[in-house]
Amino acid sequence: MKLGLMVGYSGATVDFPIGLIQQAEKLGYDSVWTSEAYGSDAMTPLAWIAAQTSRIKLGTAIAQLAGRTPAMCAMQAMTVDGLAGGGRMILGLGVSGPQIVEGWYGQPWGRPYYRVRDYVQIMQKIFAREGPVSHEGREISLPYTGEGAAGLGKPLYSILHPSAKIPIYLGSGSESMLRLCGELCDGLLPLRFLPREMPRFRRAIEEGFARAGNGRSWDSFSFDALVGVTVTDDVAAALRTQKPGIALYVGGMGHPTLNFHKRSMEQLGYADAAARIEELFRAGRKQEAADAVPDEFVEEGALVGTPARIRERYRAWADCGITGLHIATRQPAALELMAEIALADEPVGTTG
Repeated sequence: MKLGLMVGYSGATVDFPIGLIQQAEKLGYDSVWTSEAYGSDAMTPLAWIAAQTSRIKLGTAIAQLAGRTPAMCAMQAMTVDGLAGGGRMILGLGVSGPQIVEGWYGQPWGRPYYRVRDYVQIMQKIFAREGPVSHEGREISLPYTGEGAAGLGKPLYSILHPSAKIPIYLGSGSESMLRLCGELCDGLLPLRFLPREMPRFRRAIEEGFARAGNGRSWDSFSFDALVGVTVTDDVAAALRTQKPGIALYVGGMGHPTLNFHKRSMEQLGYADAAARIEELFRAGRKQEAADAVPDEFVEEGALVGTPARIRERYRAWADCGITGLHIATRQPAALELMAEIALADEPVGTTG
């Protein structure tokens, strides 16, 4: 099992745990992952991390499409990878939601499926350097010829030659995006994945493989899930600390008519709880919203407890078919325990 360390985005001040990241590298972790919402960005910290590490791969989980054009995203990824020595960058992409896309970036929500398709295909053309990049898409085209165009746009090569193949992962969980991911991308960063959901994910991704028609398969595809890990003797207290974050995303990180995090919770069988969390959060009763998050929902997506308890519960993740597991923790002890468990020479399930 490949292990990754999820450090996410920073809070009110820039703070990324470089000591923990360096420890992860020493323990044999494969990757470290940053993210972005509407504060710290996902790309800049990777350059800083690259300068203070030597081997660990550098991933975005996720970089928001609206935050940069596909050409700029490709430029940033190639630059970070070149600074890091080549072969270390993994580009995880996602659409975010309409509140951020329109409210923060000032862009139309549009048709996310086609925007992702165009975005990925343009980046793949840039990385390949097989010719000047042109693309006639339903959402994004190069050169631009729409309203306000001077009509002087010219297809261009990237001046910078990628020093290695930069894989593109997609962060999503909807059926259409999973199929698109299987068709075009190198890996998946699933939204709120639980081991029992693997059959649904596998089916949609394999439909994408078939649609591509070029021999794509699990042999060249990564499936990296995320799990929070806390080593503790007080399981109930550890679960409570995760509930405010869940309440924020389910109750407030989206519009009442379109919230992917709430939709994911509903899809996992917690529709009534999701509705109550949203109702309380939007009424300003944030603590009550957190209290409304069921313990079992938190625990299904986490590894919490004593080392023995975590080791036992890890088997569901190891045997479901994922190829990588991103660990969300700030505990050195949790980092060490997961390395001891997941990187040990023991059998795990296979995706295929």
